[in-house]
Amino acid sequence: MEGIIGIIIQIIAGAIGGNAAGAGVKKYSLGTAGNSIAGAVGGLILAQVLAALGIGAPGMATAEAAPAAGGLDVGALISQVVGGGAGGAILTLIVGAIKDRMR
Repeated sequence: MEGIIGIIIQIIAGAIGGNAAGAGVKKYSLGTAGNSIAGAVGGLILAQVLAALGIGAPGMATAEAAPAAGGLDVGALISQVVGGGAGGAILTLIVGAIKDRMR
């Protein structure tokens, strides 16, 4: 159950990153729903890749693993938010560029 929180954070951060990228680069925007979906998928993928490389943790730590932070591993949280947001933005721009080229 502890890993589900990390996955939810990655998906939400990816959706936010995707919408931010779509708003920043209107030419590659997929619309709100498209940006959110592409961002969520990209956020989940990049955060998992970073975790596999040892840069972040795939799940949130339990209370026993991070007692100094009140049961929250702040480093894992930050890496999931940054990885998810960046992955969401990157995948949204890639899909947007492909869509733009197909016109």
